[in-house]
Amino acid sequence: MKFAYRFSNLLGTVYRCGNLNFTCDGNSVISPVGNRVTVFDLKNNKSNTLPLATRYNIKCVGLSPDGRLAILVDEGGNALLVSLVCRSVLHHFHFHGSVHSVSFSPDGRKFVVTKGNIAQMYHAPGRKREFNAFVLDKTYFGPYDETTCIDWTDDSRCFAVGSKDMSTWVFGAERWDNLIYYALGGHKDAIVACFFESGSLDLYTVSQDGALCVWQCDTPPEGLRLKAPTGWRADLLQRDEDRDEDEDEGERETTVRGKATPTAGEQQGKVKYSRLAKYFFNKEGDFNSLTAAVYHRKTRLLVTGFASGIFHLHELPEFSLIHSLSVSDQRIESVAINNSGDWIALGCSGLGQLLVWEWQSESYVLKQQGHFNSMASLAYSPDGQYIVTGGDDGKVKVWNTLSGFCFITFTEHSSGVTGVTFTATGYVIVTSSMDGTVRAFDLHRYRNFRTFTSPRPTQFSCVAVDSSGEIVSAGAQDSFELFIWSMQTGRLLEVLSGHEGPISGLCFNPVKSVLASSSWDRTVRLWDMADSWRTTETLALTADALAVTFRPDGAELAVATLNAQITFWDPENAVQTGSIEGRHDLKAGRKELDKVTAKHSAKGKAFTTLCYSADGQSILAGGMSKFVCIYHVREQILRKKFEISCNLSLDAMEEFLNRRKMTEFGNLALIDQDAEEENGIAIPLPGVKKGDMSSRHFKPEIRVTSLRFSPTGRCWAATTTEGLLIYSLDAQLLFDPFELDTSVTPGRIRAALRQRDFTRALLMAFRLNERKLLQEALESVPPAEIEVVSSSLPDVYVDKMLEFLASSFEVSHHLEFYLLWTQKVLTVHGQKLKARAGKLLPAVQFLQKSVQRHLDAVSKLCDWNRYNMQYAMAASRQRGVKRPSEPPGSEAAAEDDSLRLLGAGPGDADGPLA
Repeated sequence: MKFAYRFSNLLGTVYRCGNLNFTCDGNSVISPVGNRVTVFDLKNNKSNTLPLATRYNIKCVGLSPDGRLAILVDEGGNALLVSLVCRSVLHHFHFHGSVHSVSFSPDGRKFVVTKGNIAQMYHAPGRKREFNAFVLDKTYFGPYDETTCIDWTDDSRCFAVGSKDMSTWVFGAERWDNLIYYALGGHKDAIVACFFESGSLDLYTVSQDGALCVWQCDTPPEGLRLKAPTGWRADLLQRDEDRDEDEDEGERETTVRGKATPTAGEQQGKVKYSRLAKYFFNKEGDFNSLTAAVYHRKTRLLVTGFASGIFHLHELPEFSLIHSLSVSDQRIESVAINNSGDWIALGCSGLGQLLVWEWQSESYVLKQQGHFNSMASLAYSPDGQYIVTGGDDGKVKVWNTLSGFCFITFTEHSSGVTGVTFTATGYVIVTSSMDGTVRAFDLHRYRNFRTFTSPRPTQFSCVAVDSSGEIVSAGAQDSFELFIWSMQTGRLLEVLSGHEGPISGLCFNPVKSVLASSSWDRTVRLWDMADSWRTTETLALTADALAVTFRPDGAELAVATLNAQITFWDPENAVQTGSIEGRHDLKAGRKELDKVTAKHSAKGKAFTTLCYSADGQSILAGGMSKFVCIYHVREQILRKKFEISCNLSLDAMEEFLNRRKMTEFGNLALIDQDAEEENGIAIPLPGVKKGDMSSRHFKPEIRVTSLRFSPTGRCWAATTTEGLLIYSLDAQLLFDPFELDTSVTPGRIRAALRQRDFTRALLMAFRLNERKLLQEALESVPPAEIEVVSSSLPDVYVDKMLEFLASSFEVSHHLEFYLLWTQKVLTVHGQKLKARAGKLLPAVQFLQKSVQRHLDAVSKLCDWNRYNMQYAMAASRQRGVKRPSEPPGSEAAAEDDSLRLLGAGPGDADGPLA
């Protein structure tokens, strides 16, 4: 089963760059996250990352009108045709150049791509089965500089293209006689967006300096005339007409039209545009660069985003301001509006923010932001429902694993967070930071209720809490000491010294009160918390220790060292039981500016984070590389290697040097490629001070900073340069039978159910291990016979039964039925299960997580219903009762009335409001 982990979700990063899109129903936002795409379902409060990735960061996303297909184009010009229904890649394509925008026609038959200073129109895929999904129809020339934006008319007859040369071009999608192309000027800066009016060729153009031009066309869309073919095309058409009429009409049309390039024609009888008005967003003397715009045709609503983080809502064509709001102090990169025109999505790439704003009620539908810098650490809650992450930006965020959203952010730390952990109850988070504090946060009231400090200011590099939640320990990076505090009183209990180098890791034994600390002084020390904080053992290592962790049963200790080894120790006898050499498995990549090969640079790389699996049989290791390795502890062999990213926009991804970037003058990677971009830094002649010279574009290096297995054993999480990656067991496509023989078939299972031999049917279903059959067998058992069937289950099948019940709670609506099964199985087999507590712990925790989630949901609903019923009863009793007249200003009477109205009736003293 350890081989079946697959990428399931990406948390911690909600938006990187590229354009946002709403789905057709308007309930979901599609957001590019690095080289992946995340779909945020706003109605059901869930986020899901598609299990596919491009080679570089995604630059633009084009969505088909029916919402079934999407075209993802990355910075290198590679395109993926993706089915959003089956969440898979249908086709790969390369545009051979940087693409700025992609747009499907409203009828779904064509799509246009702006690349360089040209626009290319392709036949849209998905209409029929075809070998090549991207067939080029026409190429349009005209603009002199890069093209930036596209917009189509409602009837798909024409489209407009904006350019950085301050011009907008209107092109005909067909060979129109009176409209081949039309160029519009009137702006003094690059065009950011252009929009057609509904059912018209009238046009709005918006430029970067905050100017809006309104253009009126003298011809309606119905007035466009198809151009009659001439020359060889006419002969070809005549020949085709004389032939058989069985030919496909679409093919003949394509053959007739061929490629259309704009040619200068006579002006008589052609479409003409005139400028009606010009408006300015910026006030007199104020300059704010306009960065994104979107227009909703039905409501005539124009939304514009600016570099200062402000966005405006205007009603066109009167250009009346509805409202203006500042959502961030960073540049708004992308704006989108849903079909109904109610929700506006805003993306800020500087801070990685994604906001969905309902402009009529002036409220947030969604407000999410990842860590500004990289994440440093993570921890799972004991039931596996929540993940807490700490980042270099000093923020502590708590994520819900089911919805994928962050629901609380703590900002009390003033420097980078180095370690996070949950207490055993799951309601307290303890964090350490470089600001010299260790803080405890309460998940009931969402507040920082304890702050632990040291006598002298010191930087804390790691934190640990014992299994009782009473003792908090943190390791210092500069004073080489360990600090012990009491959670109850907040007092410093002891300062433990002995290490001669910075403390790199701390871990409490889950079973005993023993603390293990690893240090750069090549030792791991074991401290006895019960016996006056003495050092019981000192484990000598061959290199600096980077991470330490206990096995879930506390009987083994694993240490990662600087020479890329993982050593295993028996903490009772202080004896080394094994080691794993991991340098060859790390396979670190070569950075762009490295002078040495990847093979030589790998000698300095090591595992920096370790984590045991929930059953303790495997260990997960990651470090300064794109690989996460999972090893079998007893056999000391590599079980599987996970490649966490294939994004070449990150550094140290490639194994060999890219020779195309090497010139006789040096490496092209030294040149700031983004200096010419809108938000890039222009570095002019020496001695000329302009712009922020300290700011540089850099490629972040791929690395894994922290790894944790879920207590349920079903998934594991990694904090990486890309964000928080979740890998979970993919059980859908896995056929994993148990003691299978020829007598076990689906037919025989159903025959046993018909004969009401439920125990035999259930055992056969477990041996076949097919989920649908198992569910059918289990749900066929009458509630009255559940106790009898569960008591006749052999011990071998009880573990499988608990795992199946836990996974069924996630998807099934038969809550009481499965709760009854759980109660009977645990009651009948409880004593025997206690003897195997260590082995069964992941399954039981998975079950607890599922039951707890339903308890939270149902209890909230019950409390709300109970409150409503009490309120209705109290209100009905008050109706028709004359109130005694009280003198004005009598506070006691008013208070008494309010208590009488909201309080429970007589005999209801146990109510929640009593």
